[in-house]
Amino acid sequence: MSEGALFGRRALLALAAAAPAAVASISAARAATLSLAGTWTLAAADRRMPDGSVAHDYGQTPQGRLMIDEAGRYALQIFSVERPNFAAGDKAGGTDAEMRAAVMGSSTHFGSLAVDWVAKTLRFAIEDSSFPNWRGQTQTRSFTLRDDLLSWEVPPRPDGAVPISAWRRLVRQAP
Repeated sequence: MSEGALFGRRALLALAAAAPAAVASISAARAATLSLAGTWTLAAADRRMPDGSVAHDYGQTPQGRLMIDEAGRYALQIFSVERPNFAAGDKAGGTDAEMRAAVMGSSTHFGSLAVDWVAKTLRFAIEDSSFPNWRGQTQTRSFTLRDDLLSWEVPPRPDGAVPISAWRRLVRQAP
């Protein structure tokens, strides 16, 4: 056997021996997040009003994606499809009304996600957001997961409304 082949075989054996230790070192939080890894599509973006009624938060047919990887990194986008195009055809040329509709008709953020299955909470460590005030915040949400439908509630807004997001799994990420 050549020296190169012998070295390759030894490297392969060393990797195989190290693999169980690497798998065993996955933290409990990361392992819990693995079951949510994949691509999700927005099923609902509503808000429960203080009187108990439910209203759409991003229009009748909001669209969105939530992507979670095996390490617990996530990216989330929600959009109202009713946002008007900018008449000027240029982002910088939008009117105040167009700019307001664009901002109020979208919610995006990304960062890392941790799952507590006992408390039924998700902890979003937000790196950045379309709402600058959320940049660097950690936010916790109560959640439910039934089959491939994940939903959570956001803490109440100043007006008492509670935003509710529901996501349907499109693609499960292989561990």
